[in-house]
Formats: sequence, C-alpha cells, structure tokens
Amino acid sequence: MGRASKYPDELRERAVRMGMLGIGTPETLRTWIRRSEVDAGAGPGVPTQMAEENKALRKEIAELRRANEILKAAAIFFGAELDRPGRR
Repeated sequence: MGRASKYPDELRERAVRMGMLGIGTPETLRTWIRRSEVDAGAGPGVPTQMAEENKALRKEIAELRRANEILKAAAIFFGAELDRPGRR
C-alpha cells in the first residue's frame, strides 16, 4: 500500500498548471510568496506600493535638482549680462 500524500491532489494539479505556464523555478514562486507576505504586512520588508512610491519620488527629486542647476546657471548668466558696463 502506498503512503498517504502530504499534499492534496488539487494542489498538485495547480502546481503542474503553473509549471505549464512557464513558472518553472521554485525560487520564482518563493519570491512571489515572500512579496505577497510583505505586501500583506505579514513579513519584514518594504511593501511594493511604498517601494514604487519611493522610486517615483527619487526620480522627481533628481529632476528637480537638475532644474535647479539649470536655473542657477541661467541666473548667473543673466546677472552677469546686467552687470556689464554700458548696459542700461
């Protein structure tokens, strides 16, 4: 007689379907599970939504810093033009 299975048949069938969908590595599935736990607040880490928001804010800060550098350079240039002798 065979030993009783630790996993139900339905679970095995779902795992086989996942394999057919190209989810071939167990590490991929583990990564998804960990991400799901973090997003649900059940595990340590930064939730996906917060990580995406942080990334967008960092990008915005970088753009604003570039804009500030351009404005500083323009202010210096135009300030020097106004200070030239012979200008009204």
